Amino acid sequence: MALTQSTGTTQKLAALLLLLGAIALLAGALGFQHIGGYVPCKLCLAQREPHYAMIPFSLALLFAAWRQWPATLIRITFLALAAVILYGAGIGVYQAGAEWDFWLGPNDCGGGVAITESATDLLAQINKTKIVSCNTASWRMFGLSFAGWNVVASSILAVIALIGALAPALYADRLLEKVIKKNA
Repeated sequence: MALTQSTGTTQKLAALLLLLGAIALLAGALGFQHIGGYVPCKLCLAQREPHYAMIPFSLALLFAAWRQWPATLIRITFLALAAVILYGAGIGVYQAGAEWDFWLGPNDCGGGVAITESATDLLAQINKTKIVSCNTASWRMFGLSFAGWNVVASSILAVIALIGALAPALYADRLLEKVIKKNA
């Protein structure tokens, strides 16, 4: 598969799925933080950064695929985005491993704190602040912590980015046709 092969529906769909995936992951993380009261640690915040980067890159990819920009540019951008997503997954693997005591986590881990402007507010804020450890899972579902679920979701998004980079332009069209014929 050459990076110069034309792009099409597959790349548009991949860019759209990456955009929606990043928005969904960030909405979930911010919802757990601001609605659920889960304070993120330093590694939790670092795992969000690739997803923040995915939003403008996915929008740019969607625009570029829609406008039929050069295939090489689109496919290389998908590869770069896959690398960024895998970097975030790698941080998740590191944190999940530290949570399960497979290896040591960072020594300087703590949660993010809002900055206050007055000394009286500072004392009140210090009394309310919970120190969050990167080595302790604050929540688990089916045995996976937030970090573990980030690895799962990021891995799926990385596969989507790789499909956008390497799959033929009409791969999505052919796949949809098979599904429609099978269900008809």
